[in-house]
Amino acid sequence: MIILGIETSCDDTAAAVVADGKVVLSSVVSSQIGIHHPYGGVVPELASRKHIEAIAPMVNAAVSASGIDAEQLDAVAVTRGPGLVGALLVGFCFAKAYAYMRSLPWIGVNHLEGHIISVFLEPDPPPFPFVALLVSGGHTSIYHVTSYTTMELLGQTRDDAAGEAFDKVAKMLDLGYPGGAVIDRMAKQGDPGRIVFPRPFLEKSVYDFSFSGLKTAVKRYIQIHRDKCAGRIPDIVAGFQEAVVDVLSHKVIHAAMARDCNHVALVGGVAANSRLREKVRHDAGLEGMTVHIPSIELCSDNAAMIAAMGYHCLIAGKVSGLGDDVFSRARMG
Repeated sequence: MIILGIETSCDDTAAAVVADGKVVLSSVVSSQIGIHHPYGGVVPELASRKHIEAIAPMVNAAVSASGIDAEQLDAVAVTRGPGLVGALLVGFCFAKAYAYMRSLPWIGVNHLEGHIISVFLEPDPPPFPFVALLVSGGHTSIYHVTSYTTMELLGQTRDDAAGEAFDKVAKMLDLGYPGGAVIDRMAKQGDPGRIVFPRPFLEKSVYDFSFSGLKTAVKRYIQIHRDKCAGRIPDIVAGFQEAVVDVLSHKVIHAAMARDCNHVALVGGVAANSRLREKVRHDAGLEGMTVHIPSIELCSDNAAMIAAMGYHCLIAGKVSGLGDDVFSRARMG
């Protein structure tokens, strides 16, 4: 079964063609980083306009690169939410019309479920059940995953997501946008033990997160040591990153232990962070757990994961109707 996937939840216009929920025939992405970089973050109105310009060329490019004809598609899957409403509507309406014109079933996919299912696009996916840590610019959550379409939320951020905290700290230090990648690179030049920031564990047995206090601690350090910060930036970002990574790894490992799971998945845009990947693998190894992390291109927003999730929804009989709409806030199921 061949599924066309479309993703426009934020600032990437993506399309992909995936066979049987696991074989990526093509995956293309049009990035808007250059558009939003001067503003230090995504401007929703600009994102929507750029999606309108890019959506048809990206879909055509994905179908062309897949080696199949559009007539061979069996269904269309598209991100329904969460995300920026204006951006979501571009892909959602295009997918609805594209499917209707070809008399194809179509599936509105939860973007977060797509990230979790991305591990099944790799050669060695985890068996069920497993615990997934989803870390991105807008979401930081832990799920107990028992099937392709059954995912129980165990904990989530109460304020800033981890990726959002990375971007905001990078902005404080004038490091540019997006902040996650530049902090990851710069932290390698610093000493994470030289400037120690608080670890916001909340209660260690609870799987919720809170990164606003950590972000404030970094801001306060910068204010107090403003005259010395220029020479300490690698140490500041290394210390900040280590605090975030410690909390993320601790929470997901303990959640897996509580659910008696020997398999952990790390997904989402922040899963591309090299220190987080290293830390989770190390801590999981100490407990005899295996860790499953998608390749870098599947960590960021992409349409292959949407097509894969759409396939599993279709198999389960979950299809969308013409009256369905997008949603901006996270919800599972």
